[in-house]
Amino acid sequence: MSLQSVTEELQRRIGSGGGFGRSVKFDFGTDGLVRIDDTISPAVVDNIDGLSDCTIHLSLHDFKEIANGKQTPTMSFMMGKIKINGDMSVALQLGSILG
Repeated sequence: MSLQSVTEELQRRIGSGGGFGRSVKFDFGTDGLVRIDDTISPAVVDNIDGLSDCTIHLSLHDFKEIANGKQTPTMSFMMGKIKINGDMSVALQLGSILG
């Protein structure tokens, strides 16, 4: 799964709005990032490094495993595969998008 395919899939899942009214950035390190801005309508999903309410640091591989249901976000977080900066409540609202 490439960065482009992750971005496109998140755009599809978000549609015109994710329903959480915040912004989040998935930082995949050297593989790039995906930012979701649901503070505006329609929501924006892009690869631009901008401010966000929450930044989730993880590998692109682990993101794929979570999105496919092979890993749970909670277990990944407890194993240190996910690091979260900013508003943790935003990360907790992402289950409907990722699951």
